[in-house]
Amino acid sequence: MRHLASRLLVALVFGALASAPLAAAPGTFSDLPDIGTPADSILTPAEEYQLGGMVIKELRDSGQIIDDPEITEYVQGIGDRLVGHAAETSSARRFHFYVIKESGINAFALPGGYVCINLGLILATKSESELAGVMAHEISHVTQRHAVRQIQASQRASLAATAAMLAAILAGAASHDSNVGLAGVMASQSAAMQAQLNYSRESEFEADRIGIGVMAAAGYEPSAMAGFFETLGRRMGSPGPNAKIIEFLQTHPVTSARVAEAKARAAAFPVIRPIDSVSYSLVRERLRVMAVPVGQSAEAYYGDVAALGAVAPDYRRYGQALALMQDRQWAGAVPILQDLVERHADVIDYHTALGQALLGAGETAASQAVLQRAMELFPRNVPVTVRYAETLMAAGNPQLAHAVLLDLFNIVNPTQAQMRQIALAANAAGETAEAYYYTAESYVQNGDLLLAINTLRIALSTPGITPLQRSRFKARIDELKEYLPARAQAAVERGDPLPEPRQPGQGRQ
Repeated sequence: MRHLASRLLVALVFGALASAPLAAAPGTFSDLPDIGTPADSILTPAEEYQLGGMVIKELRDSGQIIDDPEITEYVQGIGDRLVGHAAETSSARRFHFYVIKESGINAFALPGGYVCINLGLILATKSESELAGVMAHEISHVTQRHAVRQIQASQRASLAATAAMLAAILAGAASHDSNVGLAGVMASQSAAMQAQLNYSRESEFEADRIGIGVMAAAGYEPSAMAGFFETLGRRMGSPGPNAKIIEFLQTHPVTSARVAEAKARAAAFPVIRPIDSVSYSLVRERLRVMAVPVGQSAEAYYGDVAALGAVAPDYRRYGQALALMQDRQWAGAVPILQDLVERHADVIDYHTALGQALLGAGETAASQAVLQRAMELFPRNVPVTVRYAETLMAAGNPQLAHAVLLDLFNIVNPTQAQMRQIALAANAAGETAEAYYYTAESYVQNGDLLLAINTLRIALSTPGITPLQRSRFKARIDELKEYLPARAQAAVERGDPLPEPRQPGQGRQ
C-alpha cells in the first residue's frame, strides 16, 4: 500500500481529463469564486477536492488511515494552526490531515487539501517544529496547486517530446541510418524526463520557501524544516538499513543546494525557540505502540521504564501503560495512569487513557466517573467525548452517549469513524431514523452518494418519524442528488431502486 496513493492519483487525474467535468463535493465548493487561474483549465478546485477525496476513500477502505481520536485531534490541530497562516488558503477549503499506518518515512499532499503523514515520519522527527515543517511543506504543495501545475507541465513536455521524436524519426529516414533516428528518439525522451524532473525540483523549492514562512508565522522554529531534511540526508549516507529514508528522499530529493537555501530562508526570520507540547511526546508514544508488528509485545520498548519506575519520564510511563493495554493487561496500566492523572490533571490524554484502561479492566463505573470528570474539565473536547461515549455504551446508556456525541458534532465536524459511532449509539437508543441519517452521512464522507440517498429513503420510511425529520431527510436527498450525473438524478427522482444499504451504524468490512 505504500505507493497506492501516488499511483491511484495519477490514474484518477488523467482519467478525469478524458471524462466529463466532475461534480463538486457536497456542501464544500458550492460558493467558490471563479479565480480563473491557468490551472483551472486542467482541474477546478472542486474537482481537485473530489480527486483527493477518492484517494482518501481508497486509503480508508484498505485500512491505511489511523482512526484514533487522540492522534487525529493532535495532527489536525497542528495542521489548522499552520493553515491559518497560509496566505493562499481559500476560506472555502478545509484541510484534512491523516496519519497513515506506514513505518516508512514519508508524507504526501493530495489535491483539494488532503495531507497524509506516515506514522514512521512522526517517529523520525525530533521536535514538534520538525513535524510542523513537513506539514507546512505539504500544505504549500496544495496551496500552490503543484499537482495540477505538474499535469500542465507534463502535457507541454509530452507535446514537445512527441514533436522531437517525430523530427528524429524523419531525420533517420532521410539519412537512411536507423541509428540517427534511434539516438534522436532517446535524446528527446531524456529531455522530456529531465524537464519534468526540473519542474518537480522547482515545486519542492517553492514548497520549502512558502512552508518556512508559514512555520514562522505559526510560531514554529523556521530552521527545523532544513534541519530535518539535513538529518535524513546524513543518515542516508551512513551504513545500515535506510529503506525508510530512501522512500522519503525519492519523493523529496534533498540536495546541498536545497538545504542551503532553506537555511538561508529560515535565517531571514526571527529566531524562535518553541517548547514542544506535551501532546507531541504522548502522540509519539501512542504511535510507537501502534507500530509494533502483530504478534509482538510493545512492552519490550519500555524495559528502561520498568527499571526506573517513578523517576522515568512521564511520557515514557504513558507509553508503558499503553503497551500494557495493547497486551490487554488493563489492571497493570491503571495505577500508572492514575498517578499521571493525579500529578497532571491538565493533560487530556492521561484522562482518556485511564478511562480506557478502567473500561478494559471491567471497572465500567470507575471509567465513567473518570471520563465524566474529564468532560467537566475539558467540555466538548473530541477525544474525551468519544471515550466517554464508548464507556456509556458499555454501561448500557446509549441515550446519553447519543446526546453527548450530538452535542459535540453540532459544533465539530466528525470523522467517518465518529459518524459511525453516533449511528451505533442512536440505533441502540431506539432512534432508528436518526441512526439511518448518521449512517447516510458516513457514506457521504466516503463518497458513496447513491448508498447515502438510499439509506435516507429508508430513514424516511421509518415508522414514527416527526415532520421535522421528514423535512430534513428530504432536503438532504435533494442536496445530494445535485452532485450525481444527470442519469442518476433522474433515477433518484423516479424512485428507482438503488444499491442495498448496510444496517445503521455498520461500517465497511
